[in-house]
Amino acid sequence: MDDYVIEMRHITKTFPGIKANDDITLQLRRGEIHALLGENGAGKSTLMSVLFGLYQPDSGEIFKDGKKVNIRNPNDANDLGIGMVHQHFKLVEVFSVLDNIILGAEDTQMGVLKKKEARKKVLSLSEKYGLRVDPDALIEDISVGMQQRVEILKMLYRDNEILIFDEPTAVLTPQEIDELIQIMRNFAKEGKSILFITHKLNEIMAAADRCTVLRKGKYIGTVDIADTSKEELSRMMVGRDVSFTVDKKEPEVGDVVLDVQGVTVPSKIHKKNVVHDVSFQVRAGEIVCLAGIEGNGQTQFISALTGLDTMSSGKILLNGKDITHYSIRDRAKAGLSHIPEDRHKHGLVLDYTLEENIVLQRYWEPAFQNHGFIKKGEVRRYADRLIEQYDVRSGQGAVTVARSMSGGNQQKAIIAREIDRGTDLLVAVQPTRGLDVGAIEYIHKQIISVRDSGKAVLLVSLELEEVMNLSDRILVMYEGEIVGEFDPKETTVQELGLYMAGARKQENGNVQSKEEQDDVEK
Repeated sequence: MDDYVIEMRHITKTFPGIKANDDITLQLRRGEIHALLGENGAGKSTLMSVLFGLYQPDSGEIFKDGKKVNIRNPNDANDLGIGMVHQHFKLVEVFSVLDNIILGAEDTQMGVLKKKEARKKVLSLSEKYGLRVDPDALIEDISVGMQQRVEILKMLYRDNEILIFDEPTAVLTPQEIDELIQIMRNFAKEGKSILFITHKLNEIMAAADRCTVLRKGKYIGTVDIADTSKEELSRMMVGRDVSFTVDKKEPEVGDVVLDVQGVTVPSKIHKKNVVHDVSFQVRAGEIVCLAGIEGNGQTQFISALTGLDTMSSGKILLNGKDITHYSIRDRAKAGLSHIPEDRHKHGLVLDYTLEENIVLQRYWEPAFQNHGFIKKGEVRRYADRLIEQYDVRSGQGAVTVARSMSGGNQQKAIIAREIDRGTDLLVAVQPTRGLDVGAIEYIHKQIISVRDSGKAVLLVSLELEEVMNLSDRILVMYEGEIVGEFDPKETTVQELGLYMAGARKQENGNVQSKEEQDDVEK
């Protein structure tokens, strides 16, 4: 008989208008990495939230080590040794790394927090598992990759034996993904059991022992990774064959749409600049990708470009018009669409309905308002069209509250809103983050069609496969500077990686190694 550490039998969970889990059975063996695969809204996160005690199932049973258990809340889950890293991290931004790790599991003596012992345990865990963190840094000041390490350390600090990772690589660089997969393998070797929700088939093939596939809330099957392929998994997931290559014709490049001249952005944390004298152009009919490892200034540059942040010097021209000092709305009106990196902070008003979010960038237009009053019928018709066109899945259609939707469907709603505006410049930051292969295939086609219709696209992506497939030109940013420009047809992922890591830099068309750069600086 198999040694199942967790069994979820016949779990059903319903929300208004949607059956998120429909009679699902999942079995986790001791010491295995078990992937949970499915489209956006297939019910993966809901199933894991039931296991972690965030939701109560309408029917079904959970067994731990063969004994039936009742998990009423996350404290019960922690007591059973179950920990979870959520897709959207559960961290207090104004607290330090150390305070977040020990929050809810504080060790006290006579009412006084024993922080010295906690710090020792955290540092020892971080050393043992290669999860380097600064215990005194504030969460709001560290990268998302670092925040994820904090979430993993929270589980380890509580001595959890069953580790749930919900879309753990959605916010990581390729190097951090490799690190995380190695960390997960080390956990499994120690006898810990891992449930790993992901859309990324490459990662499942690299990390998992077995994979369970869900589709539209139903159980499709469980397969051994050694006996399957990416193509077979994608067929199980979306019910059809998916193309993993991007078909696009040669670009027909037109006039300059975006002209960035000497943009410098100051750091909010240090006294130095985080973006240094960046200049480049994006023309009509081309996709230019800004590639780089996270934390090298791309986020701050895009914030300055889209009006979310101020810059200390430089100019931004859109169709020849200086928009440097324009407000966010005025930039939108001038012809700039923005798919933001952080969908919760900058992409959606989470407590608004789906239709309200879809019309956020256009509600002032005559089509949607009359003398300051919103034309609700027009908004509903517009939202329904985009929901159908982009396959945005939600329990109650246009009136669904955005917060209740899956992360992937939230992303699809933002993409629908920004692409449908038909602006001259689309700034797409991590556009396929958290999307399944079927949705990625569709979004890539949409971005290509924006480019083919004569619009300019500035893409920012950490997915090197996406960078190579979609781009017509690639600009690599390292430590706030453009260190190289490439034609994707004439470069390799390995070469890009050297520039992204700062090992090489182009100076006046010549390539310099890190050692040569250091000699010049001396």
